[in-house]
Amino acid sequence: MQAITIDTVLDEVINQQELPLEEVLDRYFSPNYRQRTNGCWDDREGFARHARKLREVCTFARVAVLDELRDGHRYATRHRVQGIKRDGAEVIMEVYMFAEMDTVGRFLRIEETTLMLAGTESDRDLGSAK
Repeated sequence: MQAITIDTVLDEVINQQELPLEEVLDRYFSPNYRQRTNGCWDDREGFARHARKLREVCTFARVAVLDELRDGHRYATRHRVQGIKRDGAEVIMEVYMFAEMDTVGRFLRIEETTLMLAGTESDRDLGSAK
């Protein structure tokens, strides 16, 4: 499997909503996947609920990878996500992400912190919304 990148994954999760979400999750996330966002842990099912919520709230997202490091099974980025919500409002989040990949190259664990750069107060938790 070619090394995956966060911009590719988020593009399929948010922008390519015609793709079945379970197929996207199977392609990029280990069955044992865990994620911590702003201190709160979720398993893969919790992340799936979050991804469904992103598809419900957003019509489009542009991901700009600002910094990217890879070392074996470790992957880290600083990236910005500019999302357009269904009501036309814009939200911009900067994400500091540290990940571990499984033996076939899928995400096994992500730990991230999000920083809202633009949006309303109700958008502040979009990085972990369900």
